[in-house]
Amino acid sequence: MKGTAMRGPDDRGPMRPFPLSEVYRLLEPGPVVLLTTAHQGRSNVMTMSWHMMVEFTPPLIACTVSDADFSFVALRATSECVIAVPAMELASKVVEIGNCSGRDVDKFAATGLTQLPAAAVTAPLVAECFANLECRVVETSLVGKYNLFVLEVVAAWHDPARDNSRTIHHRGHGTFVVDGETILLPSRMP
Repeated sequence: MKGTAMRGPDDRGPMRPFPLSEVYRLLEPGPVVLLTTAHQGRSNVMTMSWHMMVEFTPPLIACTVSDADFSFVALRATSECVIAVPAMELASKVVEIGNCSGRDVDKFAATGLTQLPAAAVTAPLVAECFANLECRVVETSLVGKYNLFVLEVVAAWHDPARDNSRTIHHRGHGTFVVDGETILLPSRMP
């Protein structure tokens, strides 16, 4: 920064430089999810971890879907998808889905995941996931520059028998963390 003197590493205690290309590993958002689409008679599912809540009411989610992903074309064309939340028991299938392209593979058939009909969108729910969020694209102004879509959740489903499911969180380079102990602390937030 202009006007800021460079300090030596000892001035920062135990802090050491961290590669900028690895910053995402420190801030990787919420659980790894599956994003499903349906376009031209074909359903697809992709693994996604770059997403975040934007608003509570209506529930809005921002997510990044690379224009290199097969799902990008379907999401752009249909403006709808499902975000399915898998539990840790599906971790190997989640990685398998993320390691291939829907251009070449029917990922539902390859992984044995079950498609269920959604109520408000054409993209399928994923039966094996403990929650499914039917979404419509409501904002695309940042798609051209950042591949960032804003989705409104228009219907939500969960399996009450799996309310205590543990999610997986991507830490980069094939490393995942499984969500752990729940703690309760006083808060004025709802």
